[in-house]
Amino acid sequence: MTPAQRLVTLGTATLAEAWPSARVVAAPLRGLSPGMAMAGPARTLRCQPGDNLALHLAIAAARPGEVLLVDYGESLASGPFGEIMAIACQMRGIAGLVIDGAVRDSAQISGLGFPVFARGLNICGTTKRDRGAHDITLRLGGTTIASGDIVLADADAIVVLPAADLEAALAAATARAAKEATMMERLRAGETTLSILGLQ
Repeated sequence: MTPAQRLVTLGTATLAEAWPSARVVAAPLRGLSPGMAMAGPARTLRCQPGDNLALHLAIAAARPGEVLLVDYGESLASGPFGEIMAIACQMRGIAGLVIDGAVRDSAQISGLGFPVFARGLNICGTTKRDRGAHDITLRLGGTTIASGDIVLADADAIVVLPAADLEAALAAATARAAKEATMMERLRAGETTLSILGLQ
């Protein structure tokens, strides 16, 4: 299991609690289905709203395990990503997609099991003329994200941290998860949160 895959098992809440410098994306981006989760280094791009050529280019260039992180200008007027592109991503080993915009074919993408986090849905198509901008630093939901930053997304949130922090953040999150597991065992044995946390 890669470090990124281990982050998925720990979750965004544990990572954010254990590593305070992790940045939480404030934009209302949600997985297409409740169980979607992913983690990996970001491949950033800016897509002109109404055009998806930049996405096609990014999919072709992406490396296995990367997360496509797309600035679509918060536009919900078209759906630049759908089932065909999701299959293309899966064939290249891409870990998932985060887009500050809309997508289409939500049921089909969910059925494929390809993690997609988006602002909304729209079935309107797009042109393919603008090459966009690639491997750039973006502002998404008030959060600065650079290509190569580690992205963790699940039903609770989307969290970002520098690649250099990954090992230390993973260790801290693993330790926190172990501590919480012990607390849950004590709760099942009959103790209260007041006694465990010393709040009495």
